[in-house]
Amino acid sequence: MRRSFSKGALLGAILAVAAPAYAQPAAKSADVEPAAIAALERMGTYLRSLKALQVVAETSTEEVLEDGLKVTYSGTTDLLAEMPNRLRADVKSDRQERLYLYDGKSFTLFARRVNYYATVPTAATTTAELANALEDKYGIEVPLVDLFRWGGPRATTSEITIATDLGPSVVGGTTCQHYAFRQPGLDWQLWVQLGDFPLPRKLVLTTTTDEARPQHTAVYTWNLAPSFNAAAFTFDPPADARKIVFAEAAKQ
Repeated sequence: MRRSFSKGALLGAILAVAAPAYAQPAAKSADVEPAAIAALERMGTYLRSLKALQVVAETSTEEVLEDGLKVTYSGTTDLLAEMPNRLRADVKSDRQERLYLYDGKSFTLFARRVNYYATVPTAATTTAELANALEDKYGIEVPLVDLFRWGGPRATTSEITIATDLGPSVVGGTTCQHYAFRQPGLDWQLWVQLGDFPLPRKLVLTTTTDEARPQHTAVYTWNLAPSFNAAAFTFDPPADARKIVFAEAAKQ
């Protein structure tokens, strides 16, 4: 048995990262620096303006065994997207290899190691709508989905109780500004690229509701002018791949 890093906490933090101007503001406190909140809003506005992107995320996620022993799993996500409704995400980790494809009309998930795939049609018109539909019906989480949810109705900074600008830093040779935040159950750090392209470059999340304080870390490498064609989002199954169907998630 093991206790995992909370994906729910991860989603809550990332949604807060890009709160739009209309979202409920963070609680006013001497511990919440307005400049740190403004940096989140500026980053979110910029990300919502992108028409196409490629981002590679190097991730490390801790899990805690019942005896308190922490173990770490590493992975890489290579995501290509064209707004509003094209997505390709190639995920490789210690545990699995998955390919996620969305061509605007259908969604395919291919499990490379077991050579199974499933395809479903979708009425979604955006990647964010697709992600919501997949989670609700099948319990499937699209990799780096928060990139497409930023600025949506669930985005808010109202739960942030501490927001601090820690000053300049460097991530992978890129000059960034380093920020630290706290909200119920979660401490998180964010490194945002300085200059005209305020991209998130690194994220560290720490679950504070578990005494072992498991962490999730992601380091991002961006390409804002990716080269691709329509075939990048189309699934061509291997000859020996087996087609299956998605099981619907149990209704609450």
